[in-house]
Amino acid sequence: MFNQHAKWLKITAGIPWRRKIASLNYLLSSHVWRQDHNGFTHQDPGFIDHVVNKKAEVVRVYLPPDANCLLSVMDHCLRSRHYVNVVVAGKHPAPQWLKMEEAVIHCTKGIGIWTWASNDENIEPDVVMACAGDVPTLETLAAVSILRKHVPDLKIRVVNVVDLMKIQMHTEHPHGLSDMDFDFLFTKDKPVIFAFHGYPWLIHRLTYKRTNHSNIHVRGYKEEGTITTPFDMAVLNDMDRFHLVQDVIERLPQLKNSCAWLKQEMQDKLIEHKCYITEHGQDMPEIRNWKWGQA
Repeated sequence: MFNQHAKWLKITAGIPWRRKIASLNYLLSSHVWRQDHNGFTHQDPGFIDHVVNKKAEVVRVYLPPDANCLLSVMDHCLRSRHYVNVVVAGKHPAPQWLKMEEAVIHCTKGIGIWTWASNDENIEPDVVMACAGDVPTLETLAAVSILRKHVPDLKIRVVNVVDLMKIQMHTEHPHGLSDMDFDFLFTKDKPVIFAFHGYPWLIHRLTYKRTNHSNIHVRGYKEEGTITTPFDMAVLNDMDRFHLVQDVIERLPQLKNSCAWLKQEMQDKLIEHKCYITEHGQDMPEIRNWKWGQA
């Protein structure tokens, strides 16, 4: 049904006597990162990949990181005409990162640096931590919090993506960034650790022509999962905060020797996590009760 509707929208857009109709809006709230009862059999974020295959003038994909961003995105989608809008937002309780007025600005841009989470103002970052999706954003910010506490001299830039099409070339999608604007956000030569809601290769597919593509390392869903705790789903797919911290250490030469202790601590935390959920059936308190600024 999606295929046929997207094709119909594409064809009718070129017929002058046909009025544009209200957009078809998909709100996907049961996603792979929260498995309370369905488990591995129901896990597959590949609908996003399928949507992106359709004509750029028809499809839009949004991954709001919190409730205020979801409100802003849905306000835009419900007012739009002649698109298929796919919005991915979990239905479980989650942190609120932005005030409403901040969310409107961020979602209007579709992508941007979260200055309050970054510490690279007026200086070149050592690493870019990018995220798209509610759970990837949570894990990225938790990883940044750990790094800023234990490696305070490390300059980190946090880039959050709401409108997925922003990372595609502007010549391929009307929402896409120019190479210059993309490089302003992601740099031309610094490591980029990208936590993504769906399959990692979609990010590579959308950015393969970008200057810094060879430095983009994506963590996302890789067909691992079961009925388990929320955090364990991220761990099973190497998209949790402890793996993200290790990714940064492994990709920055200046940290490989000086941060061996931190890498080992992250490995120990993963073992501690497995032992805890096996015994208690829920995530560790430091995971369940984590707030921004807490390592």
